Amino acid sequence: MTLPALEITGLQASENRSPVLRGVNLSVGTGEAVALLGSHAAELAATLHAVLGSNPARTGSVLIHGVESIGLDAYAVSHLGVAACPARPDIVSGMTCEENLLLPLPLEGVLGGGLSLTDIYELFPALHRARATPGVNLDEAEQQMLALARVLRSGANLLLFDQICADLPGPAARAMGRIVTTLKSMGYSILFTELNPDFPADVADRSYLLVDGVSQLLATALDTVAMTMPPAGVAAVPLAVTASVAASMNASMNPSVEAHTHIEEFTRPLP
Repeated sequence: MTLPALEITGLQASENRSPVLRGVNLSVGTGEAVALLGSHAAELAATLHAVLGSNPARTGSVLIHGVESIGLDAYAVSHLGVAACPARPDIVSGMTCEENLLLPLPLEGVLGGGLSLTDIYELFPALHRARATPGVNLDEAEQQMLALARVLRSGANLLLFDQICADLPGPAARAMGRIVTTLKSMGYSILFTELNPDFPADVADRSYLLVDGVSQLLATALDTVAMTMPPAGVAAVPLAVTASVAASMNASMNPSVEAHTHIEEFTRPLP
C-alpha cells in the first residue's frame, strides 16, 4: 500500500501567540493535487507554514511520506522532499532569466531527481523564449513560471503552492492550471491554495474548506466548486461553493453547526 505524500491530522498552530489553526485534517496522495480553500489568506498560509516546519508553535501530526515531521525544523522537513513555491520569486537584477533559474538552491544535489534545464524548458516554453531576457523585465506570468521552475530543480516531490496565480490574468492562470495537471501526471504531489477566480478548479482531485482554523472535506473532486468572477464593483470572492457541496457539508458536519452559515461566510463579497 502506497503511503500518502502528506497526511495531516489534528493540526493546531499559533502565530504571534494567537491561535490560527484549530484542527486541520487532510491528505495528499502521490500524484494528487489537493486544494485548500478559504476566505482568510492568513489561515491558508499558516497551514503551509506548519507543513514546512517554519512555524514551531504547532501540534498534531504531519506525516510526510510516512515520516512524522511535527517535531522537525524547516531544514529537516525540506530533506523529506518538500518545497514551497512562493507567489513571486526573488529575482536578482542584472541577471538574465536563465541565470536566475540556475542560481544555486539550498538542497541542490541533496534530494536528487530535480528537473534538468531541458526538462524545464519543455515544460515552460515561455521561459525558453525569455531565457536571455533580464529577469527584472519578465512579466508576472513569466516570473511565476520562474519561481515554479526553480522549485522543480530542487528534486522535491511534495510541492506547496501558496496562491501562485495571484494577480495573474485569466489566460495565464488557466495555463498555470494546465501545468499543475502535467506535474500530477509526472508523479508530483501538490497542496495548493488559490484565490484567483480564473484558476481552473477542476485540476484538484479533492478540496478542503478551512473555516476558523478547522478544515472540512468538501467533496471527492473539485468539479463541484465553481470559480466565478464577481459582479462589477464587488471585490473578488475566492470561490463559490455549489449546492452539492452544501449537501456534502450538511451530511458530514456537526449538526449543531449549520453548514450554510460557513458557506455564506466563505462566499460573501469581501468588504
